[in-house]
Amino acid sequence: MRILAVDHGEKRIGLALSDPTATIASPLKVIAHASRLLDAAQTANLAAENGVGLIVVGQSFDEDGNPNLAGRRAAKFAEALREQTQIPVELFDESFSTQDARATVIELGASRKKRAGHHDALAAVAILRSYIESIR
Repeated sequence: MRILAVDHGEKRIGLALSDPTATIASPLKVIAHASRLLDAAQTANLAAENGVGLIVVGQSFDEDGNPNLAGRRAAKFAEALREQTQIPVELFDESFSTQDARATVIELGASRKKRAGHHDALAAVAILRSYIESIR
């Protein structure tokens, strides 16, 4: 079963897709934020086009284990996504996914100039990898 991971941000939404065996995570696309409903519809369409069986939305938490502002936005996005598709949608702790994406870019030897860009799709890959590891 293919899994789609979502790194929901204020300006961009990073998407990553697993292979059919749900073992390999690859960047899929970055969507520029328009509105919650339009973003959810576009994500749902991409999930359907790619034969996805599960959508995982990254959610961040504060030090006390409660969803922070970004985590609450991600939860609202997940709810909008559930209204757009019959594909199951799960929230998953995305702690440190952006930092993991930056570390991956550094490990790959990217120049400082190339590292300065946005890493939304790679953050979604980090979320997807963490999710895959958690279900194994």
